[in-house]
Amino acid sequence: MLEPSVVSLSADKTKAELRVVPNTHGPITVEDITLILSQPDFVMLFPISPAINKAVTEINALCGQKPGDHELFFVIAERKDGSVLIEVSEDKMHASMTINSAWGGKDISLPDILTTLKSKKIKMGLSKPRIMALMQRLSILPPGESCEGVIANGKPAVNGENAVLSRKVALARERLLQPQEREDGSVDMRNLGALITVKPNDVLMVKTPATIGTPGFNVHGDVLQQMPGKDKPMEPGTGTSIHPKDPNKLIATLSGQPVENRKGMQVDDMLQIKDVDVRFGHVNFKGSILITGDVHEGMEVKASGDVTVMGFVESASIEAQGDVIVSKGVIGRLIKEQELSTKIKAGGQICAQFVQYSHLEAQGDILVTKQLLHSNSTSCGSITVSDAQCRRGDIVGGIATANKGIRAIAFGATASTKTVLYCAMQQDVLKQQLKELDGSIKAMVVAGLELETRLRKLPPKSEWQNDAGMIEQVKMMLDQKHQMTAEQGKEEVEYNQQLCEVENYYDHYFIKAEKHIFTNVEIHIGNAFNLTQREHGPCMVKNINHEISYDYSNR
Repeated sequence: MLEPSVVSLSADKTKAELRVVPNTHGPITVEDITLILSQPDFVMLFPISPAINKAVTEINALCGQKPGDHELFFVIAERKDGSVLIEVSEDKMHASMTINSAWGGKDISLPDILTTLKSKKIKMGLSKPRIMALMQRLSILPPGESCEGVIANGKPAVNGENAVLSRKVALARERLLQPQEREDGSVDMRNLGALITVKPNDVLMVKTPATIGTPGFNVHGDVLQQMPGKDKPMEPGTGTSIHPKDPNKLIATLSGQPVENRKGMQVDDMLQIKDVDVRFGHVNFKGSILITGDVHEGMEVKASGDVTVMGFVESASIEAQGDVIVSKGVIGRLIKEQELSTKIKAGGQICAQFVQYSHLEAQGDILVTKQLLHSNSTSCGSITVSDAQCRRGDIVGGIATANKGIRAIAFGATASTKTVLYCAMQQDVLKQQLKELDGSIKAMVVAGLELETRLRKLPPKSEWQNDAGMIEQVKMMLDQKHQMTAEQGKEEVEYNQQLCEVENYYDHYFIKAEKHIFTNVEIHIGNAFNLTQREHGPCMVKNINHEISYDYSNR
């Protein structure tokens, strides 16, 4: 064991010096030196590990040797000032500070921290209480210990909310899906309530405007631009107008049936018919049609509004610019390969209790409460086959295609009936639109630079300020520049929104089975394909990395 006397402070008291004679004091260990440095005279000094290890090695190597009679000298500890380290997160949204307590030297002070913050260009989101809390902890830290914490946080940009159109009146399809309750509590499936009509000045729809959002910043003070909400136009249709005192309200100007369209609503005259058969003939009406009975085989019905059928549609054709609602069922038959006897086409939604051997085409959603059997169904929205309680709803056979997802209680059947599903097939179209938008923005940038060059090349203002023609030309160039800048900004916002939709496309649009997917169900989601070889339980089926993936986590 070494005697403490072999270590002493240097003349300026900034270092600990080890003086030993190997043959007298050796051999020694690192622990021997560490023990001496723990004495009150040296405990505030920073141990220099490389020097200590070197001393131990050299002293022990000379022990028992003739050169070991000479004294060796080593500086094994020293005073060391405190230090501060500031680290910025990769996304530049957080800055953390680590303060190391001094070894007998000068501790870090607030001016030192401020200088370091300035050198790291930390300008925004600083928390003085957090910095002072770390300084307070530093005051009680032993030599060489450290404390750390987050001292600055950026503020994320808050994106704007998209505009929302809220309908304030019921539609025919909602009436048909809500049979009336009797006084004794039972439900009368035949009584669907009074016809839904509106009168002038009734509020049909209210628009909640898109919001701009608020910009954010990172700890360096860089502005983080927000993405403004996407506007959704509310345009008056036939029989409606914008409220004269509130541009966000759509009101009726006529009495009739309210019909929802893509950009707002319209009010249609209503034609009421008992049955559409050979005695009544085909129907082509400008407005909405209510058929209290059935549409019989071979008959055609066309309307510029909704078509509501209280009974059945059998081997007939219905085309509506609005919704097609069938209270009972849509029945068809297979005429020949891929040709079905019933055809329904809607500019809005198609709703029915059950459908079999029929061709359905909707710009909106397709909603079937019980079964969709051996039919070819295409929706620009989603296809849902389920009752309100999610107890039954089967898609069996045929082809179902929906841009925005397919949901059913069960797909296919225990008999392995071939059923084909196509979902989310539009990503390539969106990518092409994104590419065209990018090209348009780049073209505007080039045109803007050319215009800027022309403006810079103008002669001095003193030469043309009295020339009316030249003044008009300059005004036109400035107006053009302003318009191009505004249009470019608008397209950049649209580009960012479209890019977000493309990148998250398959997270939004997928196939969901509430209970079963049986064998021989052919699934296409974008460019991914799978033919089921076994039964699957409740799951969501998604395109993940161009492969079909079954997610059972929401059972």
